Parts: sequence; structure tokens; C-alpha cells
Amino acid sequence: MSNAVTSIVLAGVGGQGILLACNLLAHAALKAGWDVKTNEVHGMAQRGGSV
Repeated sequence: MSNAVTSIVLAGVGGQGILLACNLLAHAALKAGWDVKTNEVHGMAQRGGSV
């Protein structure tokens, strides 16, 4: 097994489905046997507010 690291960054604004895409990708990678780490960073925008 190699020690290679693969980083994937998903970014978007509210309502674009980025969290869903992240969860789907992470779940698929886990099922494939990868070591997966995810992180959610929320900016100052509020749900229903301007973006």
C-alpha cells in the first residue's frame, strides 16, 4: 500500500448541493477502502440570506 495522498476540494455557495456531493463522494471512497476525512466550513452567509 502506498502512502500517496489525494486531496479533493469541493466548493460552492448555499443551495448548490456541495454537502450532498461531499457525502456521496466520501461514502463511495469509504466503500472502496480509502481512508476518508471530510470538513465543512461555513462562511458568514445565513440560510435564506444573500450570497
